[in-house]
Amino acid sequence: MQKPDSFAAADHWRGGFDEARLQEWAARLRSQLAASSVSLGLVFMTPEFFPHAAQVLELLRVHAKVPLLVGCSSKSLIVGEREIENEPGLVLGLYHLPGVELHALRFKQEQVEEANGAGYWHLETGIGAEATNGWLVFADPFHLDSEAWLRGWNEAYAPAPILGGLATGNANAQFTQVYLNGDVFESGGVAVCFAGAVELASMISQGCTPIGETWTITRAEKHLIQTIGNRPAYEVLVETFNQLPAEEQARARGNLFIGLVMNEYLEEFHRGDFLIRNLLGADPQSGVLAVGALARTGQTIQFQRRAAAAATEDLLALLQRTRAGLAGRTIYGACLCSCNGRGSHLFGAPDHDASRVQKELGPLALTGFFCNGEIGPVGERNYLHGYTASLALFVEKRLPAK
Repeated sequence: MQKPDSFAAADHWRGGFDEARLQEWAARLRSQLAASSVSLGLVFMTPEFFPHAAQVLELLRVHAKVPLLVGCSSKSLIVGEREIENEPGLVLGLYHLPGVELHALRFKQEQVEEANGAGYWHLETGIGAEATNGWLVFADPFHLDSEAWLRGWNEAYAPAPILGGLATGNANAQFTQVYLNGDVFESGGVAVCFAGAVELASMISQGCTPIGETWTITRAEKHLIQTIGNRPAYEVLVETFNQLPAEEQARARGNLFIGLVMNEYLEEFHRGDFLIRNLLGADPQSGVLAVGALARTGQTIQFQRRAAAAATEDLLALLQRTRAGLAGRTIYGACLCSCNGRGSHLFGAPDHDASRVQKELGPLALTGFFCNGEIGPVGERNYLHGYTASLALFVEKRLPAK
């Protein structure tokens, strides 16, 4: 277990369902908070717990004294500085959040299909745009149109951050679970609104490092970029690639992406200001690039390279930037949602993301899971990402400037 902390505690339960021992474990974890009340519990369970999920939720709520418990299933779990990949178990985080106001709800695909604007979601949730500091969300990827849902919530709540991830479970059967208090759902999502004296701060590491210089798109149509800097887009890509040292070219081959700036009003652009999307295709004859996003004329772009070393570089730079930005503010705890394409599969060793979060921002009571898609902001809107580490930090709300 992590050492006692006045705000939070988190731990990993190894193995399968054992009611008596789980009760003792939950009570012991709860005792680490001493007299502090629990505001929020986060729980993530592997598919081995599917038959017992409702029982587990109830005993955790009772014996860890959790008034609000949310989470989802995943094949791999995160706790403290550890990433437990493809092992049965569960993780539980207990968080005391002074002055927080939390509101939890479930949303369904039927609502996504009915939604007709921001007002729809304000009525469905009972929460207006001005009443939230941010959202923590876990959802099923198989029976929810996550992109459509997120577009609607951006309309309703941006620029408030929406952070979290899509559950994993039994991929062959397209089966996952999401949890809200004692209820187990096999579709839709659960969301927690943070209000009051606690807000969500984000760190979104998309696993790429920029190459070359920034450019301006001078002609684009939907997913096609035709010219960059009044030159054929393909020509600019080839020039950028050829200017790399030979060693860098070898690393970049087959790992090139495109970064699109989401906020053109910034004086200069840094890591975290770009939305990373796939470079889907390139036509040397027409000079057109196809990208996995809607590009627009006048938008600033920069080509990107993805690899293990690049992902490490990106993560460390963004964590250091986050630490500087939160200087003087209390971090009460954190939730890390990391792509299931990261971990030892990408980095060749376990604990990559979690250990670096702890080194730069810790010690933190950190819980999380490996996702089928990660949710987090770039600029003033929220996006569904891939190969990304999405970190939600529960922080003391910044006081308004006098």
